[in-house]
Amino acid sequence: MTIQTAKLSDPAVRAFVSAVNAQDREAFLALLAPGATMADDGSDRDLDEWTDREIFSSHGHMEVENESRGGRALIARYRNDSWGEMRTRWTFTVDEHGRIARFETGQA
Repeated sequence: MTIQTAKLSDPAVRAFVSAVNAQDREAFLALLAPGATMADDGSDRDLDEWTDREIFSSHGHMEVENESRGGRALIARYRNDSWGEMRTRWTFTVDEHGRIARFETGQA
């Protein structure tokens, strides 16, 4: 069973999932705090390169199964044209301005 994006608890995370699923790069970038960082499977990655390759160039899409930590931790089925579908975990750090300062993802 999935959670509708509109029902996700944290506004920044809800906007992140919406931007990914809409393939809206402009909205996605607007959510990120200056100097935002990310990690995939425990390794820090270049945020611009990773998001281009794993989300926008490969049509990434998230279906959230579960949320915790006030909506800042997700379990989601993530799929893209490169890897197919996999069960993933996502954690988010949101700054005092409501922008995403860091996200981490990896296989769940």
